[in-house]
Amino acid sequence: MDEKRWRPALGELLAQLADDDLVTAFRASEWLGLAPHLEEDVAWSSIAQDEMGHAAMYFSLLEQLGFGSADDLAHLRGPADRRNSVLLERPNGPGTYLDQPRFDWAYALARQYLYDTLEALRLDGLVESSYQPLAELAAKIRREERYHALHHATWLEEVAQAGGEASERLRHAFVRAAADAGDLAYTSGWAREWEESGLWPDASELPAAWAHQVERELSHWGLVLPPVASVHNGRAGEHSPDLASVIAQLSDVYRTDPVASW
Repeated sequence: MDEKRWRPALGELLAQLADDDLVTAFRASEWLGLAPHLEEDVAWSSIAQDEMGHAAMYFSLLEQLGFGSADDLAHLRGPADRRNSVLLERPNGPGTYLDQPRFDWAYALARQYLYDTLEALRLDGLVESSYQPLAELAAKIRREERYHALHHATWLEEVAQAGGEASERLRHAFVRAAADAGDLAYTSGWAREWEESGLWPDASELPAAWAHQVERELSHWGLVLPPVASVHNGRAGEHSPDLASVIAQLSDVYRTDPVASW
């Protein structure tokens, strides 16, 4: 692969990967102490730590390619420079972690399932990337992500089959999540470059593959995927006000002294 020629396409791809996992890690971490029981506290803390580690590795590749320091990329960019899906930045529910959190467990499960499915398909393609460092990293991350997907699928099946209020809340959660999922599998016009360069050989197939797998699996649990939409397109840097809050909290300590060694 001609790294110089395809550098912009590679930078865009790595930014999407890094930003998705960074924001996902933050929202998952907010369940510490608030999950339904202690075992889930531990599980979601572990998942948040994994996702943060994955984001750090993607940012490290961007640093190696000369896009800036990994820490600055993670903490100092504004919302317009971020490439994560809008779905991932949405709050877990009313309130904040420290102030009357009334988070929605069903919504967290629905959102995480939609992202897990997207991420698994994306990693399946990236293990064949022409950029060897990314292919190797995708293979490593894919092994860890299988456990995340299994965890959330187990919960989805249990809640979906519970009936009553639990199942109704889950159905409503998918309606809410679908309303922001329009940019989740969107490649923001880079699919041709990614496929031509071999960075992501089957990038253009992602939207259809994701929709097909989600619809098939949800039907098995008696659920449906509502029509996906999105007011904003995070892949193009168009975000909700929620992302500014996420960035502010994530980068609060780093911004006090960016040149310090933390």
